[in-house]
Amino acid sequence: MEFEWNHSAIDENDSISQRDIEESFEDPFVVRLLPDTPRFSAQARYFNLGKSFNGIGVFSVYHTNGKLIRVIHVRPFVDEEYFFYERILNQSLSL
Repeated sequence: MEFEWNHSAIDENDSISQRDIEESFEDPFVVRLLPDTPRFSAQARYFNLGKSFNGIGVFSVYHTNGKLIRVIHVRPFVDEEYFFYERILNQSLSL
């Protein structure tokens, strides 16, 4: 996967680095969601919940054309996202 960082959503004061974001997309247990609201789906935006190699939970909103990923917004997981991610992880491992 290639990332376009020209319009970076990363704040220099943020605790999440560009590397953490890229690693979260490579997480073997990543959860990618297609939004069910017309606002997001009309603009072809997707959600990514994954962890970096350091274990940092990263929530991203991104756009892709199939080759390039442009991250629009990024932030650390909130409690509900940790719960959701862990539930999906446990379901995957129990198969």
